[in-house]
Amino acid sequence: MDTKIIGGKIAKARKAIGMSQARLAQHLFISPQAVGKWERGESMPDITTFNRLAEMLGVDLNYFSESAQAASNEMSPVESFVKQPAKEVDNLSRSLERQVRIDLTAIDLQKSDFAGVILHKGKFKVSSLRGANFAGADLTGSSFEVLDAREANFDGANLTDCDFSVTDLTDASFRKSILVRTTLNMSGQGAKFIDVTLIDVNLTKTDLRKTIFENCIFNGVDFNYCDLQGICFDGQTFIGVKFDKSALKDVSFRGATLRNVSFTLPFSLTNKSYIAIKTTCFDGATMDKLTYAALKGLRVIDLSKVTVI
Repeated sequence: MDTKIIGGKIAKARKAIGMSQARLAQHLFISPQAVGKWERGESMPDITTFNRLAEMLGVDLNYFSESAQAASNEMSPVESFVKQPAKEVDNLSRSLERQVRIDLTAIDLQKSDFAGVILHKGKFKVSSLRGANFAGADLTGSSFEVLDAREANFDGANLTDCDFSVTDLTDASFRKSILVRTTLNMSGQGAKFIDVTLIDVNLTKTDLRKTIFENCIFNGVDFNYCDLQGICFDGQTFIGVKFDKSALKDVSFRGATLRNVSFTLPFSLTNKSYIAIKTTCFDGATMDKLTYAALKGLRVIDLSKVTVI
């Protein structure tokens, strides 16, 4: 495998989602210098790291193979278009179409099939999207405002810079979705976030009590005035996360990794706040010294089974 080709692909995918070398390094628990060496072709990740890297960058493992090196490196899109066999011209012409903004306001779109579509800066407002299928769609910059998206499927969708405002996401699925700078002001119960890396995501005044988070990484995420009571974050990773005045009663962080995580209680240090935060469990968690010190300062959380790094 050509290390320079692999390095170029890593850099390209990283920049495509707006992630810095330092942030990617944080996700992988390595140094930024190591990422820099990969991208310059001076070294290469091991096979285990490749799996994690593909997940972080939202690409398939095949993306890194030399056989996937695009012929477009040697010709422009127009030149490539001209050289295509006639039977391939139609497919390529579609990929070269310009993307226009589409407004889907006040339309009944229940169970509509949008799987794999490309819709940048689309607008869904006061619409019914119940059961709609957005699997694998690229919805970058789109807004979802005051609508019913119960049971909607966003599995594998690119939701970078999307805004969900007053949206009912009951039982909606976000398995392996790309959530970068996404804003979530959602209602409903039972939304599922599985195998997702949330980067610079903002959750504000959101009821998450029955939301399911499994095998997720939270990087630069803000939970503002959220109801997290009873949520299970076991075994998941939190880097640069703020829990700002969010309800944390009976929340579990068993076996989780926490680095540079802050907790601001929803009330002043009253009996009610003490009772609520006391029920938060960190058994088996690993955390940095600053996060540990801040939690220890609350004096009511049992940190006896925490590993400090």
